[in-house]
Amino acid sequence: MMKLLSSEWLKTKRTAIRWFTFCMPAVYAALIIGYIALRGVDINTQVLVFQIFFEAWTAFVIPLDVGILSGFIVHQEELAGNFNGFLAAKVSRYKLYLGKFGLLFVTMTTSTLIATIVLCVGLNVFLGLLIDWQIFVASAILVVIGTIPLLALHLWASFAWGMGASIGISIGGLLMAALIGATGLGDKIWQFIPWAWPVRLAMLPGVYLQFMPDMQVTPESISSGFVLNQLATGLIAVAICLAVALVGGMVWFDKWEGRKFYE
Repeated sequence: MMKLLSSEWLKTKRTAIRWFTFCMPAVYAALIIGYIALRGVDINTQVLVFQIFFEAWTAFVIPLDVGILSGFIVHQEELAGNFNGFLAAKVSRYKLYLGKFGLLFVTMTTSTLIATIVLCVGLNVFLGLLIDWQIFVASAILVVIGTIPLLALHLWASFAWGMGASIGISIGGLLMAALIGATGLGDKIWQFIPWAWPVRLAMLPGVYLQFMPDMQVTPESISSGFVLNQLATGLIAVAICLAVALVGGMVWFDKWEGRKFYE
């Protein structure tokens, strides 16, 4: 599997994928730091940073990024001989599919962690703001977990219908993430909307930022078990969707012979 991932990574040389993976997250974090520098630091700054950073990342960046990257890595194979060389490779179809999925997972995980680390370090170094990094990293991990089913769904769509379809779906996903994931409109249905999962899961650790050392009473959202209940609901939804989308995509791809207009 590592050889397959290495091979897939080599294909990204001199492409925008590496820019999306390494540069874009750092630029995004720098913009957040710049905004906080202009606004000024106060007692509520850490909570504000958390909300702005993760809501914008999960509701806007993730949906578009997943759609573009998924479509692009499949489009590369389409340009290189209409999938003929890719499908004729002496590797099982399941491994070929998992190689593409693994590349998406690695790039998305790397970009999310880079953005989070640059943000935490930058705020501390340039603004002297002490960040509760454990909570930020926990949210970053939950973002990655919530994004995995989207990677499987978009990869399947990219092979079936092409890059345009993947990007089109991501635009619809952006709207669902912003309306259902980031607002109260989706409180009762978010667990059924995959694009809302990264937003909802990412926000859960942020509740603990409200818990101050001098507090005598634990915030109700924590003491009532609301956070753990939401976490369990989200993880179950993610697991079910991932199993269906990934296994279904692999079974479909095993019999796929290219797009109809190539046949």
